Amino acid sequence: MVRKGSAVWNGGIMDGKGTVSTETKTLNEAPYSFTSRFEEGQGTNPEELLGAAHAGCFSMALSGVLGGHNLTADKIETTAAVTVEKVEGGFAITKVHLTLNATIPGATDEQFQAAAADAKAGCPVSKLFAGAEITLDATLN
Repeated sequence: MVRKGSAVWNGGIMDGKGTVSTETKTLNEAPYSFTSRFEEGQGTNPEELLGAAHAGCFSMALSGVLGGHNLTADKIETTAAVTVEKVEGGFAITKVHLTLNATIPGATDEQFQAAAADAKAGCPVSKLFAGAEITLDATLN
């Protein structure tokens, strides 16, 4: 399986502008810039896109782990907060914090916490962040 994303950038780092798109056109020339990445400007940025990807991957992984225990969630809601910090040699993603709220009929908190930990470890996007600290707060509703 190969999935594609693309970007176009015009201009300098500070005054330039770009767009990002996905193969499916779900994102189609979504704007991004220095201000949308490092300040509070309009548009997207690579880190929020990585956060959305991680949240989506983790949520699906959790659904799969739960299914292996004959549990089905009514709702899995995940937010991934991606931290970028200046480190020696430039910038790096140093942390990702997952916040999970889920409604899973019949699940105990012990089952839920174990499933969430397994999903965090098994999610392909979690593995992509191998050098970053990944933390998780999981709440069963």
